[in-house]
This record gives sequence, C-alpha cells and structure tokens, in this order.
Amino acid sequence: MIISRTPFRVSLAGGGSDLAEYYHQSPGNVVTMAINRYMYVTVNRRFDDSIRVSYTRTEIVDCLHDLQHDLIREAMRLTGITSGLEITTIADLPAGIGLGSSSTLTVGVLNALYAMRGEWRSPADLARQACDIEIGILHKPIGKQDQYIAAYGGLQDIHFSSDGSVSVHPVICTSAARRNLARHLLLFYTGVHREAGSVLSEARRRLQASSDARAAVDVLVALAGRVRDALTSGRVERIGGLLDEGWRFKKQMASNVSNGHLDGIYEVARRAGAEGGKISGAGAGGCLLLFAKPRHQAAVRAAMNGAGLREIPFEVEPEGTRIIHFSEESDARSLKKARRQSGQQAAQRHVG
Repeated sequence: MIISRTPFRVSLAGGGSDLAEYYHQSPGNVVTMAINRYMYVTVNRRFDDSIRVSYTRTEIVDCLHDLQHDLIREAMRLTGITSGLEITTIADLPAGIGLGSSSTLTVGVLNALYAMRGEWRSPADLARQACDIEIGILHKPIGKQDQYIAAYGGLQDIHFSSDGSVSVHPVICTSAARRNLARHLLLFYTGVHREAGSVLSEARRRLQASSDARAAVDVLVALAGRVRDALTSGRVERIGGLLDEGWRFKKQMASNVSNGHLDGIYEVARRAGAEGGKISGAGAGGCLLLFAKPRHQAAVRAAMNGAGLREIPFEVEPEGTRIIHFSEESDARSLKKARRQSGQQAAQRHVG
C-alpha cells in the first residue's frame, strides 16, 4: 500500500489570472499558500484485475473505461496503471468549499500512482499533468494555480505566461514575516457549498467579452505583486487593506462571485475588526479568509460564530504532495527507487 498526502490551499491575491482567457493575452500572477489540511490517497494492488475506487461512493469495475470518477480514471490512464488496483480518498475537509479540492486530489492520485510504479516525478511534472487532465482532457473551466500549489506547497508566487507555461517562485521573506502573516489570518466556512465551475464559466465568458472584467483582473494581478512586496519587505500589516481592495474588484469578474449574504457577512467581520478578506477559490460561497490584528480576533470570531460560520484553524504547510507511507516488499522497492530519483532531482522541486 502507498499513501500520498497533498495539501489544500488558500489564495491571497491574483485569482482569475490563472485562467487561459486572461493569461493568453496578459501575464497572470497569483500569490497563494498551502495549508496543513490534506487530501490522503491510498493505492493498493488488488487480488484480481478489477478496479475498486472509494470516495463519497464506492465503484467496482472490470474496465477502466467504466470508472465514473473522471479524475482518477484519467490519472490511471495517464500513468499506465489501468487494472488490478484499489484507490481510496480521505480528506480533512469537504469538497466544494473553495480550497482547491479537485486539483489537490488529482495531484495526490498522480503522485501515489507514480510511486506504485517506482517513479519519482517533480512537482512541476505532477502539476503540469494534473492541468492536462483537468483542463486539457476533461475540459473543466478552471485555472492552473491549484495544481501547482498542491504539488509545491509553501508560500508561492506563481506566474502564468501567454504560451501556457507556469513558473513557481517561493515568496522570499523572513520567518518572522511568515509567522506574522499566519497570526493575522482567520479562515471560516460560510456553510455555502458551491460548484466552482459555474462561477468560473461566467468569469471566462466575461474575460472574453468585457474589457471591464479584464481590467478588474489586471488590478488583481497588480495586487498580487503588492502582497508579495508586503511580505518580502516584512510589512505584513499592509495585506489587510490589499485584501479589502481585492474584494471589491473580484466581484467584477462574475455576477455570482459574491452575493448579498456574503457581502453582509463580510461587513459584519469588518465592523468586528477585520481589515480585509476574500472568498477563497472561485467565490459564491465556500470559505471566507479574513485578515485581522490579533487583538481584534476574539471579536471577529464571535461575530463569525454569531453569523453561523465555522472556523478552520490552519498553518502554512511548507511541503507539497508527498508519499507518507508504504507497505509490502514490492512497494518498498518501488518507493526506494522513487526516493533515489527524488534525491538525484531534488533541485527540480523549485523549478516551474
């Protein structure tokens, strides 16, 4: 048995610029971070050639083509392991709350399947292939940031070029600045489950048809640079105002990014002492990230609890997807081979 662990993420700025409709014309930029909440994927050889996949439901099929879980099906097809396998997914957080669950799953499944083959793949390879599956093969209306932060982990400054290439750069800041950032951030589940596809589909249409939508994302890209600069200079206290500025412009991407209910919750948080915030992910629900000074956080928590929101405590996760367990002699040999390759290619881990 092999188990991969892959982090969820919280994005700080630049969302929407990782959509092809934007970066094919203008360079995209996102500042985002992995958090210590995870997707676990177990992969085990099956006693026969059938395939068993267990998630919110359980599928047992004799042919890969019949597997309905599209992300796992295409990951198996891509890695060439097409039969005799049992895959189980377990997550710390539910899907549909704006923390990149589908891409986290795809990256984690790819990592585990390659480990089963005794192959190590760089974060860049895993992220690129996850994008190929989700965007190229399955035509999901999503961007590229989630796949890359799931693969790399840490606090990253990610750039998207017009030719579709992606470069990943760690945000260079002191450990004190990182700790200070974490001390100022609170994450709450709004209780609103949403499908990112509907929000992003409209965002893509607006980016193609509306100069106002593109101008709004231009501002979000500039904000990503300002958030990065605030971190690198140690001026973390500036980020609250930048998030508040981004809140207003993000709503111009699609009519369903926010709504009266979410705007009302945000204003409650602001009155309680939050300096800024953003809806994590595509918007329309999911999680609300807030920036507040520590002395105001008790009041913010009380206000959010009063509004029916549930807090998700988190810290920045420095690592991306990794193999955390193996058993059985054959899997041990495969993992040792993968680890040797990992050591030989470790320098690639920060190359986009």
